[in-house]
Amino acid sequence: MDMTEKKELETTPSAGGGGSTEYEQEGNESERYARELKAGLHPLKNKLVFWYSTRTPGVSYEENIKKLVEFSTVEGFWVCYCHLARPATLPPPMDLSLFKEGIQPLWEDPANSNGGKWIIRFRKVISGRFWEDLVLAFVGDQFDFGEDVCGIVLTVRYNEDIICVWNRNSSDQQVIMALKDSIKRHLKLPNSYIMEYKPHGASIRDNSSYRNAWIRG
Repeated sequence: MDMTEKKELETTPSAGGGGSTEYEQEGNESERYARELKAGLHPLKNKLVFWYSTRTPGVSYEENIKKLVEFSTVEGFWVCYCHLARPATLPPPMDLSLFKEGIQPLWEDPANSNGGKWIIRFRKVISGRFWEDLVLAFVGDQFDFGEDVCGIVLTVRYNEDIICVWNRNSSDQQVIMALKDSIKRHLKLPNSYIMEYKPHGASIRDNSSYRNAWIRG
């Protein structure tokens, strides 16, 4: 990581910091953007954080979540991403997540609690390519209704890998369906490829990320 990016990580206030108003957060983001441009970097629209989680018996999912690294520029992203293990090398079961700063990959997080996720299942031999395409689309803010997207998750299992896109509002059907089309377009999936959607509230009720998903197609 270069010194400019390191200094940025040490000095930029967290968007989820205690008591900051939305106006203050926007001001901080504007200052960050201007500072990175002045440094000759290419700032991203959002500051993003990679997280990972493994399954440990007797330990809650929240306790298992660990922050890997954060970045807010194109240069910072590539420094981070080039050092991340690829899906084929990750030991199952585990999750690798990429979320906007200030949002944790938890159903109960205030930004996620009224939302849900699109679920896409892949054979392990091809999941890595689709995950990378999804990461690049998210980092580049290329999704339709991108402001509604909170983050993306790769779930590594023994027999398959599952990729999810988390959004803020599970009751807005227009946005949900537009997001589905945008995901399929960026991943170059055929229209017939099966996708599932599940609200986080339903996941909390049945304590399952993927059972009983209620929208398909």
